[in-house]
Amino acid sequence: MESGRRKGLNGVLSSLSLLCVILDIQLDGVLGATHVEIEQHLEMGRKLLAAGQLAEALSHYHYAVEGDSKNYLTYYKRAAVFLAMGKSKSALPDLTRAIQLKPDFLAARLQRGNILLKQGNTQDAREDFETVVRKIHTTELTSLSPQLSPWDPESRELRADCYIRLGDPRKAIHDLTPTTQLRNDNRAAFLKLSILHYSLGEHQESLGHVRECLKLDQDDKDCLSHYKQVKKLSKQLDSAEEHIEEARYQEAIVKYESVMRREPNVPYYTNKANERICFCLVKNKMTAKAIDICSEAHQRDPRNINILRDRAEAFILNQDYEKAVEDYQEAREFDTENNEIREGLERAQKLLKLSRKRDYYKILGVNRSANKQEIIKAYRKLAKQWHPDNFREEAKKKEAEKRFIDIASAKEVLTDPEKRQKFDSGEDPLDPESQQGGQGRPFHFNPFESGGNYHFKFNH
Repeated sequence: MESGRRKGLNGVLSSLSLLCVILDIQLDGVLGATHVEIEQHLEMGRKLLAAGQLAEALSHYHYAVEGDSKNYLTYYKRAAVFLAMGKSKSALPDLTRAIQLKPDFLAARLQRGNILLKQGNTQDAREDFETVVRKIHTTELTSLSPQLSPWDPESRELRADCYIRLGDPRKAIHDLTPTTQLRNDNRAAFLKLSILHYSLGEHQESLGHVRECLKLDQDDKDCLSHYKQVKKLSKQLDSAEEHIEEARYQEAIVKYESVMRREPNVPYYTNKANERICFCLVKNKMTAKAIDICSEAHQRDPRNINILRDRAEAFILNQDYEKAVEDYQEAREFDTENNEIREGLERAQKLLKLSRKRDYYKILGVNRSANKQEIIKAYRKLAKQWHPDNFREEAKKKEAEKRFIDIASAKEVLTDPEKRQKFDSGEDPLDPESQQGGQGRPFHFNPFESGGNYHFKFNH
């Protein structure tokens, strides 16, 4: 019995020994050919990837990773194939493994950051981007690594990509600009610079860079396409501003509306168009629409003093002086040195103060944009309605006299260009106190003080 057990155990041990020998032979074969075979797989993978045969390339990179699980580059290269196949989820573990094996592998961090950002993991993506920026910046300061020299275009392009992802296009432009000189035929950098300037609303700078790209290759499809886009928008913007200079405000509005239709997804151009349309509507004295458009523009760009100034002017046209003062005060907080804003605020404050005394526009019931014909028509109607001869009772007659005096004063001021200009600037030309800085006796025109009865004939 005991001898049978020993024989069985010896048989099992012999089988295990044989299995170990076989496995050892197989492993020894694999490990012995590691460097040669891995290099062959990597080379084949590279060639197949370049040829667009992604599935075949991937199989070779699988062999390379299995053959050398400690090489960060094999993981990175396989991740590149996954990305080319549109399988970013599969690429993520390989990029993470590459970073674990080599924490300062910045290209892998940038790629992983891009994937994380697309997946909505903004916090981890930001950490990767900031690590790249911090590492490159530190290397520039210490100059310890020849691989990341400040004059190395690759390191600058890498950091520029991170700044773009971090939402800092200015720093990206700063890094990319030298690379156009550091690398021959760097059309990609010129195009990227053009796109960055375009996104910031700097269409002239954008044109300059894309033209440099086309100088290197006039048939470059990407640069040619972007050039046409920038050129067309630039022409519309320049044309709109020319219309404004020539006081052709309605035509400028049409141009800026076209700009918004062309670039609805670039905030700068939408905001700029709304700002200038707001300005044009005020100039055309389209008060209600101006207030609406200016308010929309203010929501989009709340610190823009030009929008606040123009909306304040629209409120003045609408005789809403308190809101005009509020807008000018807000604009003043953003720019305390701007003389135009300071003068506008002073004028709005004067008009508010004046409106609490006598507002000649309100007396006649006309808008501030009313022309002389509209003013005279309103005057005649009210003068006929409030002429004192129309009233018998003493109290009503006295009230009518007061109203009639105000109506006559309003007509006198608003039909005289010089007096109207003074009133629009916040001064009452019929009030000596307003004219002389508070000195003198208040004066009001009264057609009834010289005695006798005044009779008016109104022609219709």
